Amino acid sequence: MQDLQYRNFVSKLTPTVSTDNIIGVRTPQLRTYAKELHNNPIKHTFLKQLPHKFYEENNLHGMLIQNISTDINEVIQYVNDFLPYIDNWATCDTLSPKIFKKHPSIVRKNITEWLNSSHVYTIRFGIVTLLQFFLDEHFLQSDLSLVGQINFDEYYVNMAIAWYYSYALIKQYPSTLPLFESQQLNKWIHNKSIQKAVESYRIPTERKDYLRQLRIR
Repeated sequence: MQDLQYRNFVSKLTPTVSTDNIIGVRTPQLRTYAKELHNNPIKHTFLKQLPHKFYEENNLHGMLIQNISTDINEVIQYVNDFLPYIDNWATCDTLSPKIFKKHPSIVRKNITEWLNSSHVYTIRFGIVTLLQFFLDEHFLQSDLSLVGQINFDEYYVNMAIAWYYSYALIKQYPSTLPLFESQQLNKWIHNKSIQKAVESYRIPTERKDYLRQLRIR
């Protein structure tokens, strides 16, 4: 499945991963392979073989977890076993178990633990999980404060925080706006969140204009 040109492309996007550890397999091919392995007993053997060497092995690992749809506790266990070995933003964001949507209360119990981790991509995973599964019918006002309390000065964490708040401005505008009007976030996250929000086609022009006025100079 190797595509050397794609390998070079991926290497530039994931600077935390050595090029020697990237094969160069396109994501659609990897997803197809994950589906082929879904009912193969070797899947469970592979999921227990940590750490992996290659970037694609880690992505495949995340995709295999994502496709498990029968046991939320099994998925949580696989997630917790895997998180310490994630070493880049792309693998982290690939890990988005579909079963999470059906069991919000169980997932929510784990989010605080993920956010309190000392591992960059475990924290990012917790933030992205909130973004993906808890900004619609399961949204809580306290989630905005929960993310705002994260004090971990690392680019891939701060980018995830900004990404979260930009989506909060899209999906929960009335609840999120006061956070920006009162300038409770640090300058970089505040401005990056607004930047990402106004780039979205899902925010009306008049709201975009107002958000631009809220940027911290």
